[in-house]
Amino acid sequence: MRRYTTAVLTAALLGVGTTAWAQEKVIFDTDFNTMGDDGQAFVMLAQAMKEGKIDLLGITVVSGNQWLMQEVADAERAVERMGLAGEVEVYAGANYPLLHDAAMLEAEQALYGKGYSGAWRTPEPKSREELTPPPDGFASAVKVADENAVGWLIDTIRANPDEVTILAVGPLTNIALAMRTDPGIVPLIKRIIYMGGAVEVPGNVTPAAEFNWWFDPEAAKIVVRAPVEHVVVPLDVTDTAAFDKAVFDAITANDTPVARMFEATYEKRFADDPEATAYVWDTIAVAYLLDESIVTDSIDVHLDVNAQFGPDYGRSLGHTKNPPIGTQPTTVIRRIDLDRFWAMYADLLGRPVE
Repeated sequence: MRRYTTAVLTAALLGVGTTAWAQEKVIFDTDFNTMGDDGQAFVMLAQAMKEGKIDLLGITVVSGNQWLMQEVADAERAVERMGLAGEVEVYAGANYPLLHDAAMLEAEQALYGKGYSGAWRTPEPKSREELTPPPDGFASAVKVADENAVGWLIDTIRANPDEVTILAVGPLTNIALAMRTDPGIVPLIKRIIYMGGAVEVPGNVTPAAEFNWWFDPEAAKIVVRAPVEHVVVPLDVTDTAAFDKAVFDAITANDTPVARMFEATYEKRFADDPEATAYVWDTIAVAYLLDESIVTDSIDVHLDVNAQFGPDYGRSLGHTKNPPIGTQPTTVIRRIDLDRFWAMYADLLGRPVE
């Protein structure tokens, strides 16, 4: 891979400050974690919000990487850590996929072996006492909202017709439930930007499927078939973007709570192997939201998701000719300007937390 030296990062970063980012109302729908790609994505959104580049309306949480209760606790602390208590609310959504369950997972693992299975890796917590606290402890000033994520999504989209972008970087259960509960919100959504799917490359959970859409294929099929503007950031592009030690060093040179947690997350990887790399899936969807001009290659397809249980369960299907009835035009991102992306990434993750 290309090596991103400090000089390259610095030179590319000079261009980031000149980019005109239009403010946009955003809902962040996420299977949250503290300093994995979902947590990093939130840091990027929080810093952009502080600049007035976006209006982050709220965080809706869905089981995926972890079970919902753990993700909500991690999201509460992240909002507090970034100084957004009272400005950004956390809403708890779906704890389970629509149909995909542990019995189906067992059958898949018999076929493909035990790969990454997200929340199913651990027993579901039944009380807060069973949760693992974030590295800096549970939140004290931020508590999950009383309103369920699905109801809040409906209310917020109706209150802001044609203005809300949904940034969906986890399983799509919350959004599918909102669309099924109140189909009238669909034409009121400005657009949905996803991290999900694998259109022209293999999956990362099974040979066919990417994790987010595999976790709840039925929900993914409902949402990508909705007649709204769709932009998908799939494995096709995220597989091309893995940061190296130069990016790690650029971020950890800063003495901030985020930089220290980032360092703790990745320091062993680079200590063991200075040539190591790490992927940052969801953060690329944030970068697209903030600056669409980083895209260097995209295609337009009619996208579908296979929800028939079997070898192709959760597979993303991109049709360029004779699309199935009900599928929608979709922009699929295939490549980005990596120099500019890593500059943006290092800048936003390395900034002071105020």
